[in-house]
This record gives sequence, structure tokens and C-alpha cells, in this order.
Amino acid sequence: MPKTHKYYKVGKDGKLTRERRFCSRCGDGVFMAEHSDRIACGKCGFTEFKPTRKEDE
Repeated sequence: MPKTHKYYKVGKDGKLTRERRFCSRCGDGVFMAEHSDRIACGKCGFTEFKPTRKEDE
């Protein structure tokens, strides 16, 4: 069971903010895992790749 309390933070004004994104396919309530090169949904497998910085060769 994931520890979803780690996916939110309480601001100084007492409001909750999400630290992770919801899956665009599954909808609200399904968080996406953040990897070094991609963001992936563990439920449906939807993956978005992070932009890579191309260095001059």
C-alpha cells in the first residue's frame, strides 16, 4: 500500500498542495511515479519522457 500522505504538503496557510501529478488517462486519484528520465503511471503504464538536454559534441 503506497504512503499517499507523502504525496501532499501542507502550506503555511494550511492549504494542501500535491507534490506529484495525476495520470492523464486514469484520472484523479492515480499518481504518477517520477523517475530520473520519465514520469510513469503504475496502473495503466502511461509514460511521459522528460526533455533531455542535448550537449554540444
